[in-house]
Amino acid sequence: MLKPFKIDVPQKTLDSIQTRVQAYEWGYEPDDGGWGYGAELAYMKELCHYWVTHYDWRQQEAHLNTFRQFKTVIDGLAIHFIYERGSGPSPMPLLIMHGWPSSMVEHISMVNRLAHPEQFGGDVADAFDVVAVSLPGFGFSDRPSRPMGPRAIAGILHKLMTHNLGYQSYMAQGGDWGSAISSWLGYDHASACCAIHINFPTMRHFAGPQTPEEAQWAAALERDQLMEEGYRTLQATKPQTLGYAMADSPVGVAAWIIEKFHGWSELKDGDLGSVYTKDVLLTNIMIYLVTGSFHSATWIYFGRREEGGRILSPEGRRVEVPTAVAVFPAEMMAWPPRTYVDRLYRVARWTEMPKGGHFPAMEQPQLLADDVGAFARSLREG
Repeated sequence: MLKPFKIDVPQKTLDSIQTRVQAYEWGYEPDDGGWGYGAELAYMKELCHYWVTHYDWRQQEAHLNTFRQFKTVIDGLAIHFIYERGSGPSPMPLLIMHGWPSSMVEHISMVNRLAHPEQFGGDVADAFDVVAVSLPGFGFSDRPSRPMGPRAIAGILHKLMTHNLGYQSYMAQGGDWGSAISSWLGYDHASACCAIHINFPTMRHFAGPQTPEEAQWAAALERDQLMEEGYRTLQATKPQTLGYAMADSPVGVAAWIIEKFHGWSELKDGDLGSVYTKDVLLTNIMIYLVTGSFHSATWIYFGRREEGGRILSPEGRRVEVPTAVAVFPAEMMAWPPRTYVDRLYRVARWTEMPKGGHFPAMEQPQLLADDVGAFARSLREG
């Protein structure tokens, strides 16, 4: 059963957030400052000044509510999603999934591009029935009773598409955690998940690198990720402790999230404003705050560790459904060589994008939507 949903945040929740941002006592940073130590103090002060003087949640809420939203119960969890039926006679069902630290905001520039491509210069034959889900524990979806990893979440979202929405076949797309969940959908649920499109190299082969090129990639990745491991380790091991720190600090939540958007996006001269408006950044942050989901959203890291980490198959099996890979040049985690990826997936399409980083659905929505559409077209024609 689908229950229509509209966002309507109580005013007292908004007032509480506003009060805490205004009352925040700013600390300090090293004299040489900048983003190298984390979220830059000057930028955070600028963002928070805008937050309390110009940002209008009600305006953003109204925009989000222009999308058709629903909740449906799966295994005791109410799952929230945008559901936009596609144009034309036979749109393909498409499940799209965000990652961390994202929310439904990640996909609001994608939904209509995918559902109604003819409105953006595309072909109506490439339209999708778009299901843009909020992951369990994120945003307006219920949180599980304990941490749940991407493989378990894939099982829930498979039921969403097949049982609750009634599709016999569907395609899945995602970046960040959406790539991991898409991978598990293609691996565990290939009877209905007919293809996947991913833009983040989340999975690993149990045998590791097998060629000099692959070994070089692995060594470079280890060096590159050294300064990115802190948040992952904390969220995968002691998320409860982090939860206490963030529960009463909207500025703390904002800094934790903003630092990732700064570090993982393709920016001009390191300027967040070259890609994102403050309204978009704050609306994504506000969804974590108004739903109290920052804490439970971190649990997916703990859940993946319990599920066995990034290894797809200890037996060396791969995802056998057709897989499209979109490689964005500023992705914060470099893609392995094609030889490595081919041992994980049956790659049917490989696209080297001209621009974009870790959040392409927000940074380059038309490039991503066009690639998803072209992949689906190749499946129909093939």
